[in-house]
Amino acid sequence: MSQSIFFEYLSQNKKTDLDILICEDSEEARSLESVAKFFKQDVLLFPDFRPAFGDDLRVYKEELHTLFSCLRRYNNTDKKPIIISPLKTLLFYMPKPELLDSLVLEFGGNIDLKAFKSKMLHWGYNFVDMVQVEGEISFRGDIIDIYVPASELPIRISLFDDEIEQIKYFELESQRTQKEELDKFEVTSAFFSLDESSYDELSQKAESSEYEALVKDIASLGLWHLDDKSYNFLEGKKVKLVRNLDDVLIDAYALNNPQLYRDEFNLEILKDSDDYKELVVADVHSLLKVHKDKKITIIAANEAVMKQVGLFELKNVTEVYAPYILNILTPDEMVISLNKPDKKRRRRKSSILLDDLKKGDYVVHEDYGVGIFESIEQTEILGGVKDFIVIKYIGDDKVLLPVENLDYIDRYIASGGSVPVLDRLGKGSFGKLKDKVKKRLLEIAGVIVNTAAARALIKAPKIDINKKELEEFQKKAGFDYTDDQTQSINEIINQMRSGHIMDRLLSGDVGFGKTEVAMNTIYAAYKSGYQSALIVPTTLLSAQHFRSLDERFNELGIRYAKLDRFVSAKDKKNITAALASGELDCVVGTHALFGLGFKKLGVVIVDEEHKFGVKQKEKIKELYHNVHMLSMSATPIPRSLNQALSSIKTMSQLLTPPSARLGVRTFVKEYSEKLIKEVILRELRRGGQVFYVHNSIEHMPIKLGEIKAILPELRVVMLHSKISAVETEKELLKFEAGEYDMMIATSIIESGIHMPRVNTIIVDGADRFGIADLHQLRGRVGRGSYEGFAYFIVDNKENLTDEAKKRLLALESNSFLGSGSVLAHHDLEIRGGGNLVGDAQSGHIKNIGYSLYLKMLEDAIRELSNTQESSRDKVDIKLTISAYLSDDIISEDRLRLDIYRRLSACEESVEVYEIQEEVIDRFGELDAPTRQFFELMEIKLLALDKKIKNISNYGQNITLVYKNDSKESIKSNSKDDDDIIKAVLYYLRNAKPKTI
Repeated sequence: MSQSIFFEYLSQNKKTDLDILICEDSEEARSLESVAKFFKQDVLLFPDFRPAFGDDLRVYKEELHTLFSCLRRYNNTDKKPIIISPLKTLLFYMPKPELLDSLVLEFGGNIDLKAFKSKMLHWGYNFVDMVQVEGEISFRGDIIDIYVPASELPIRISLFDDEIEQIKYFELESQRTQKEELDKFEVTSAFFSLDESSYDELSQKAESSEYEALVKDIASLGLWHLDDKSYNFLEGKKVKLVRNLDDVLIDAYALNNPQLYRDEFNLEILKDSDDYKELVVADVHSLLKVHKDKKITIIAANEAVMKQVGLFELKNVTEVYAPYILNILTPDEMVISLNKPDKKRRRRKSSILLDDLKKGDYVVHEDYGVGIFESIEQTEILGGVKDFIVIKYIGDDKVLLPVENLDYIDRYIASGGSVPVLDRLGKGSFGKLKDKVKKRLLEIAGVIVNTAAARALIKAPKIDINKKELEEFQKKAGFDYTDDQTQSINEIINQMRSGHIMDRLLSGDVGFGKTEVAMNTIYAAYKSGYQSALIVPTTLLSAQHFRSLDERFNELGIRYAKLDRFVSAKDKKNITAALASGELDCVVGTHALFGLGFKKLGVVIVDEEHKFGVKQKEKIKELYHNVHMLSMSATPIPRSLNQALSSIKTMSQLLTPPSARLGVRTFVKEYSEKLIKEVILRELRRGGQVFYVHNSIEHMPIKLGEIKAILPELRVVMLHSKISAVETEKELLKFEAGEYDMMIATSIIESGIHMPRVNTIIVDGADRFGIADLHQLRGRVGRGSYEGFAYFIVDNKENLTDEAKKRLLALESNSFLGSGSVLAHHDLEIRGGGNLVGDAQSGHIKNIGYSLYLKMLEDAIRELSNTQESSRDKVDIKLTISAYLSDDIISEDRLRLDIYRRLSACEESVEVYEIQEEVIDRFGELDAPTRQFFELMEIKLLALDKKIKNISNYGQNITLVYKNDSKESIKSNSKDDDDIIKAVLYYLRNAKPKTI
């Protein structure tokens, strides 16, 4: 309704003196912006900033940055735009204009580095070694990286002494600069533009604040203590409410009399009439016919959009080419828009960096087994200096691993975070263990490869569907598909119509729309005269999917049923008979579906594929061996396994969240009964439910008693692994049906439950969880169109280790969607760790670590499907040269390790050159040892290519030993490092390969 109200107001007030228009939320603000743009008004959209007063503002960092950027723009323009703002944003005092200052850096200008660093510190920038999120700055020799809040990309400044030599934008993912150079760039404050004394004063106020925050500083609590440096933004401005928002005021701020608030600020509600209505545009042509006597305006992003709906050479119609959406009908005018809501691909980088090895981490060396990573150590060998990774084993034995071979080790990971047993050097026991695991893996890989080969020969059911029919079905979904969904559906249908059997894996996070892709697959099978079976691991999931089938197929004449342990014997008999006779088109169920007879089965869909072991999956394939298979999984399949499986399996991925889905606000708080009560009641007030995660089964009844004491009326169910599966499923179904308000459970809830009504999660003892577990738990809420809230509770924040504090701060600051993409990929994989290859394998995984296990499974699959040699060649380089990444160039151990790791994984020389170019771009010109290390990496790759196993030198004499033990000797011009490297590279680049 709000668009028509504002449209009416602007139609009748062409020269409006309106300063601010208040609405409910950001969605409504965007729709009102379209109206203002239609009337060519200059508008400024404030973000939906909705903390409770005194909240930790790190959680709202993104909105706060946007708000300050809007205020800065407003303060700096003479002709003020109309502000459209959600109500809650304007209930807070705003910083005065002088607190939102900026400075301009220009090409050729000079920087006093000491003064600039001081200014950036007082302006709220975070000093880091690698810039990744807004409000961060990094100083590396003569290079400065700054990510100014609310700017599209960060910038990189190259200095020559104190002169600005170059300003360029750079990409976050690759850290590489763009080609185009900038003449100048405006640097705004990350929080407030303070001088040293004001900064110290505000920091002191924040530190002694009565409000709660994990770290009390300007970033978390500064806004609440600005005092005389802030003002009421509404004062003296002409403000209107788009409609009555009293309910928002009462709910959010417990204002008993909103009228008083409205009177105080002279807030007037815009009047509306029945003459102005909002339109739903289903058929443009019909609307144009019916309203042909009115003044008509059609809005489209471009001419092509007009042509798509069949509009050519329109008469008596005004065409407006713009991106906004406005559909209004008045007594004498009609405005319609052909644009669809903008679907943003919301995948962003966050600053949770986990892939760095830390002292004390467990690692697995593929030859020596499980050890502890100690450090990077610089050692002189044969007169040359090199970096080595030091790994400690039982009895303080150590392995020094040359950094160019860093790909021989990986972090130790096992399901459930189990602590490994260290291996002993020199006993050969790890080699025996690997042989034992390899033998078992070859059996597993054999089953996978043979099944795939047998299936490839089968004549497949031909499933096809008319494009128009499929589009009609998709329109009935009631929402727009993401691009990933559309692409996955097209891939599935193209493969099913090809006549070749489909064996496809569809992977995507819970809530990213896998079920809708499955519905399209089932519908296509139905239209082609085939039946479908949807197999799930639990009764809860079968109930969930049955509801989806009911929702999508109820009015389409498709006959469907559910088969699980809660179906009576009589119903089971009837369903079984109906499937055999062809009376049923689709069935969803648990393993109760194994072994059933179908009249004309076309496609089998397996959901939560990672919950079934390999043997169960193969059993499903044997039962339904001549039909199309679609496996769905919320666990990201490891990259290494992807490549191995790609020869026998096709894949689709859903990486884009639905447009309505919001991020999860994450708070780290100390435990207090008052807080727990407030959090639970706030969720219940908006009609939702709560998860309470408590990881001690013994202590859980006591915790339940504590909660019941503060909220006696609360309906709570308690679930953990000691409660039987049947009982658990019964209670889960009741919880899902809304018979309970809260579930207190162990972290079992982290695996794949989709409950859109649960939008608050409380995790007790959060400091005892790993970062990947916390991110997973947080992902259980905020699944509908409601904003989710995650409260990570710690007993005493003063007792937290620095490591735990860093972890929790990173999660609190990165609660937006897609922040999980930065969690090291293998940490996420643990969810389905053992399940990928069956539970029986968890012992092997525990012994050799998850990543080596996957590498070996990959090798086994490749060996059996003849796609690659299974053993990897190695080359031993003993040259008397100094080659390492110098800490003068890259001072952070973590960044050096990351580059060493990437270089050791290179397979082509060109990849080495690309990384070298990136390092120059990020860190400046290379010194001799760093340049020589890149050349050493090239030598390693060329030597592998030429089947050389050893390169060494004695003075100027260089010996190269081939795999067949033949030798080659060459001589360099001198004993200098660069001459030795030059001679070896010249030989390797020009020598003809030996026949081995």
